[in-house]
Amino acid sequence: MKDEQAFDIVIVGGGLAGGLAAAALAHGGFRCAVVDAADPAAMRAAAFDGRTTAISYASARVFQRLGIWNVIEKDAEPIRDILVTDGRAKSRFDEGAVSSFAMHFDSAELEDGSPLGWIVENRILRNAIFDFLDTHEGVRLFAPAKRRSASFGDGGAAVVLEDGRTLSADLVVAADGRFSSLRGETAIKTNEWRYRQTGIVVTIAHERSHEGVAQEFFLPSGPFAILPMTPMHEAGGKIVHRSSLVWTEREDAAPAYMALDDSAFEQEIQNRFGSYLGAVSLAGPRWSYPLAFTLAQSFIAPRLALIGDAAHAIHPIAGQGYNLAVKDIAALVDVLSDAKQVGLDIGAMTVLQNYQRWRRFDSATLALGTDLLNRLFSNDFPPLRLARDIGMGAVNRIAPLRKAFMRHAGADLGDLPSLMRREA
Repeated sequence: MKDEQAFDIVIVGGGLAGGLAAAALAHGGFRCAVVDAADPAAMRAAAFDGRTTAISYASARVFQRLGIWNVIEKDAEPIRDILVTDGRAKSRFDEGAVSSFAMHFDSAELEDGSPLGWIVENRILRNAIFDFLDTHEGVRLFAPAKRRSASFGDGGAAVVLEDGRTLSADLVVAADGRFSSLRGETAIKTNEWRYRQTGIVVTIAHERSHEGVAQEFFLPSGPFAILPMTPMHEAGGKIVHRSSLVWTEREDAAPAYMALDDSAFEQEIQNRFGSYLGAVSLAGPRWSYPLAFTLAQSFIAPRLALIGDAAHAIHPIAGQGYNLAVKDIAALVDVLSDAKQVGLDIGAMTVLQNYQRWRRFDSATLALGTDLLNRLFSNDFPPLRLARDIGMGAVNRIAPLRKAFMRHAGADLGDLPSLMRREA
């Protein structure tokens, strides 16, 4: 007998995007299945790896309305200020320099004075989302489970697992990452290119408190972001101040930095970090990954919707990658809920086109904006450096423009889905 189980929606990929999509859609009344090849128990048990995610204040509203934020909040470090500067790192051949021009964004200028965002360890987000999925009757988790195939027809879609089980649904959501196999199987083309840059991620301990300030220091090799994290409390009451670093480096130089011993690596960080937080030391393992741009030419296909990195993978500059995914999810919930309310087929292209219209232009605009910003600042061409420094100084002096930048960083501009609005 064929083992077939029916759902409204099957989500392929149970990471931070797929897991949150399942939570939001189940909260909206949809019966969801989540398929992931990884074992949730193993992912839950994973030790702290130093990786973090920036959650904008508009994205945090989604977690709040799902009842997940109260679990996360105590481990989420508020971003009170953002300081953007331009300069060069110290080295044996250069004393380093910091431009006299800068942009300073103060959360106190926002209407409600809320933080500009929060920095949260990925493991905290992952566990909070899994806790929701484990307890919500509208979600069934198939993991570890590998997908064998998927089919899409006029009457519905089906995902077949390697063990022979079939999950039927009206709609399949691809949350399977930048190299999405579902996107490839449905012949959705992408615009993509590789940056000649590598992202290095590590958590650092430092002597003095960061005071909730996030810094973006633009260097010729790429941006060097210092993101505030919650402190650690050691035995005896000692407080260890921490920050997460997202260091963009030339791809030909990154392997040499990654190969340094801890002491030499810490010195390279200090050369970029400066002395304002005192001495630094490693507080977690190092990670590196090649940086690339991917934008799907369509976010939909018959009975398929792309979210997160399957739809758009962007440069980490400005930390907007996951916030784009959150907005995808919130928009998809609105579109599908509206269709369900009037009795429409949620997998029909006429319904999915509403999601596409809502999300693709916004995503493309932000993706290309981050690409341009990276290209503008990742060089040491003197006339261009002078022009961008003058531009930063001008933005910093104009309050309305400064506030617009803050709302943009908070993912709080444009036609927001209901889960992200200030008022539900």
